Amino acid sequence: MMLLWKLLVLQSLMGCLAESGVVQSPVFSKQPGSIVYPVETGEKSREVVFSCEAQGSPPPIYRWKLNGTEISPRSGTHYSLSGGNLRISHLNKDQDAGTYQCLASNAFGTIVSREARLTFAYMENFKIHRRSSVSVREGQGVVLLCGPPSHSGDLVFSWIFNEYPTFVKQDTRRFISQETGNLYIAKVKPSDVGNYTCVVTNTVTKTRVQGPPTPLVLRSDGVMGEYEPKIEVQFPEVVHVAKGSTVKLECFALGNPVPSIKWKRVDGVPFPRKVDMRKASGILEIPYFQQEDAGTYECVAENSRGLNTVKGKLSFYAPPHLIEKPQDAQKLIDDSLVWECKATGKPKPSYRWMKNGENLEPAEERIQVANGGLSISRLTLSDTGMYQCVAGNKHGEVYSNAELRVIAIAPDFSHNQLRSQTLVKVGGDVLIECKPKMSPWGVISWRKGSEMLRESNRVFILDNGNLRVWNATKSDVGLYTCVARNQFGVASSTGSVTVKEPTAITTLPSTLDITVGESVVLPCQVSHDPSLELKFTWFFNEQLIHFGSHGGYFEKVGGHSAGDIMIRNIQLRHAGKYTCAVQTKVDSISIAADLVVRGPPGPPTSLHVEEITDTTAPLSWRPGPDNHSPITAYTIQARTPFSLGWQAVTTVPEMVGGHRLTATVIDLSPWVEYEFRVLAGNTIGTGEPSKPSKQARTKGTSPKVTPANVSGGGGSRSELVITWEPVPEEQQNGPGFGYVVAFRPHGATGWMQAAVPSAEASRYVFKNESIQPFSPFLVKVGVYNNEGEGPFGPVTTINSAEEEPGRAPTRARAKSLSASEVEVSWKALPWNASKKRVLGYELRYWNKSEREDTASVQRTVGNQTSTVIRGVKGSTAYYISVRAYNTAGTGPPSSTVNVTTKKPPPSQPPVKLMWNTLNSKIILNWEQVKALENESEVTGYKVLYKKSRHSRPNVMETNTTSVELALPTDEDYIIQIQPFGEGGEGSSSKQFTIPRIPGPNAVGSASKVSTLSALSTIALSFTARTSL
Repeated sequence: MMLLWKLLVLQSLMGCLAESGVVQSPVFSKQPGSIVYPVETGEKSREVVFSCEAQGSPPPIYRWKLNGTEISPRSGTHYSLSGGNLRISHLNKDQDAGTYQCLASNAFGTIVSREARLTFAYMENFKIHRRSSVSVREGQGVVLLCGPPSHSGDLVFSWIFNEYPTFVKQDTRRFISQETGNLYIAKVKPSDVGNYTCVVTNTVTKTRVQGPPTPLVLRSDGVMGEYEPKIEVQFPEVVHVAKGSTVKLECFALGNPVPSIKWKRVDGVPFPRKVDMRKASGILEIPYFQQEDAGTYECVAENSRGLNTVKGKLSFYAPPHLIEKPQDAQKLIDDSLVWECKATGKPKPSYRWMKNGENLEPAEERIQVANGGLSISRLTLSDTGMYQCVAGNKHGEVYSNAELRVIAIAPDFSHNQLRSQTLVKVGGDVLIECKPKMSPWGVISWRKGSEMLRESNRVFILDNGNLRVWNATKSDVGLYTCVARNQFGVASSTGSVTVKEPTAITTLPSTLDITVGESVVLPCQVSHDPSLELKFTWFFNEQLIHFGSHGGYFEKVGGHSAGDIMIRNIQLRHAGKYTCAVQTKVDSISIAADLVVRGPPGPPTSLHVEEITDTTAPLSWRPGPDNHSPITAYTIQARTPFSLGWQAVTTVPEMVGGHRLTATVIDLSPWVEYEFRVLAGNTIGTGEPSKPSKQARTKGTSPKVTPANVSGGGGSRSELVITWEPVPEEQQNGPGFGYVVAFRPHGATGWMQAAVPSAEASRYVFKNESIQPFSPFLVKVGVYNNEGEGPFGPVTTINSAEEEPGRAPTRARAKSLSASEVEVSWKALPWNASKKRVLGYELRYWNKSEREDTASVQRTVGNQTSTVIRGVKGSTAYYISVRAYNTAGTGPPSSTVNVTTKKPPPSQPPVKLMWNTLNSKIILNWEQVKALENESEVTGYKVLYKKSRHSRPNVMETNTTSVELALPTDEDYIIQIQPFGEGGEGSSSKQFTIPRIPGPNAVGSASKVSTLSALSTIALSFTARTSL
């Protein structure tokens, strides 16, 4: 009883502190860390300080433990406290070494820091002052022992050869073990003779001591022969490595010749990049060690005499790491507490719990510790305090703190008032929750109005204090008050109950039948309490309908008391169950309607092609869904690699009724791959097609179609050239397709035949020296394939190759028309249908800087006797020859003629263009164009004028530098001036525009930089004249 009142007083104190806003349980802000203290001889002031600092209100009080026993810092001892820090003076390595922990306490409880260790690092001198010499043969291996003195702390070893500062350098032949300090020489050389001294350095104290020298001498009884490696330095069978640390494995062997050292993993996994294999020094270094680095490693020492190996296992371990921590909790009396504490680590961590700095040993059944978790049921005030979860394995411990406050309070409704108004429908049920905050839990009672509420067969006070009213009536309307009591006080909260008329749906459930594409209204009419707002929600197959989405098919059309919806342009996918849900503040009801949508049939299934022939294919299928309208007919379509999409086919029966599930496709092409599909139809329409059937090839038969457009002619001397259009693949009717070409001279009786075994062939050439030029032949082309021969096509007449013209044209003449044009004429050869026909003439021309075999060529057609060669260069001499030609080639050339083209036309355009208008006339003036020395003289000018940019220009020629145009001035005119001479037309001026000008007179000029732009390039000056 005394303990309870103490806890209540403490709770009152905590409450006061809480009101002041400064209450806080102890939390470490700084924890002690382990210290390695270097012991140096002669040091007088030897002390260390362990740090410890915690936040809390009231401020924490600190205590310390050494190896689990509390320390009593006081005057006269070498322990002292400064805040939470522990100072240890006059250190004694035998008494003060050990594990330290800081404890911080205030009114809320005690917490314990992590463990911190104090160790002492030191190193004594070598005890031995003289060592015996080591005698070996040349080529023999040797081990020189270091034997470090007594010490604490990590050491680094090195060896002096003869005198300081000559140190032994490690290589493939010499190795210093940092584990033992020994020096290993794989194969001794004469240069190795001398004194060796082991030097030991303590990395903590920085102290360095030297051992006595060890003389190495050579024996005189011969040289050591070769022998296989002997591994002298090897790592343990099992090495435990911490996560994230660096591990080094040593391996070195004696041998003659000097062995090589190689490393590998026994499981064959290659080393990652981070691994450092210093083969010369026999060290394998693995930094940042992880779980995947664990495994068995092998060192292989090898020379020409053999090899030797040693293996060892690297075992991964990790100290604990908390991944789930308990959190501060505030609970009421009789509540339950569950804290979880989880940590990772290898080996798997174990857990223990502490309360106020002491191990928690559950003495009561209500306190359970299992798998890191702590659970306490039926909480009491005595459970208040600071708790710590400690997760540990052999590699360390981690701590996590949490505070538990168990509070005792009087009933309080401030944070959980009764609902101010509770609505219920007539005949409905209502639950009024009463959830005061109080600890411990007390007694709940109810009042209606000012009267104590009596329970009945409709009114119940539940065990948790809530009030339930069944089958509500108007008499249940009123104010209800919940009253809560415990030993610390009493409190109450009041709310009202209002009873409303129930909501009812007046629309009857129904099933609607509709056709695809139509629209329908689904009704949802209700009667309800007018004081309540209605909310309508629609569901389709139990999925909420989002109006405004779904492609715009759904639309609300109901009024205030109706939730009707319209479905527009109904599709097959809209068939299903529609539910209208109506909700008010007091109740909710729903009604469902089934919508049947009739539409075109679904796609047929299980389409199979039965035994296919060369022209027929029997099909069978299964019907798809009829979508509530019986199937009346089926349509069959086919496609081939040669067709444009799917095409309707002919079937037996011709009309496939809806009751049939088989049909035969006829009139197919032989030896063609077909795919088939079936479409079903009903009175509403034709549905989607079935999936295509597997490709099936019709059987082959002899071909029936012959090549089209059989013709020919031409070719070389003594040749008959026959051509045709190849038969398309879909009409070849089978594999092995080819052509049979039959021909005979006109008047002969027997046919000659040749097979062309290529379906793509379109030409056959028959060559025989006896064939006369341009002789007529009767020709026909047939077809065949592996199934047999087909028919021949119609007979046509084709002439054999003709001869080239045998004579040359005469009287060839050439005349220069301009700088770029030459006219050539000749006397034509007789024009007839002889065996040496002339189809036209070929002109070859070249200038004096070109070769004749690179000459340009221009041809005429028919019995033409002259032509103009255009595009030649000005002031250039050209050579020209003329030949007759036909399908066999060209005849002999005429005599070569030469001609020199005229000088090029003037390159300078007219400038200083001026114009004026006068009484419907346009007068143009410009400056004379002067030809350059290599240009032909100007003999005249062309004036080009038009009304718009898109009309054809009119042309006027003049040999002066002015012209008068009788044109109306009420239009815009585009003008251009171009000089010409015997060399042709020169460079023209840029176009300029004479704008439409009001008034009788206007004067203007065209800038020499004018462009197609109209007014922007014209400088105008106006002179207005009027006569009175």
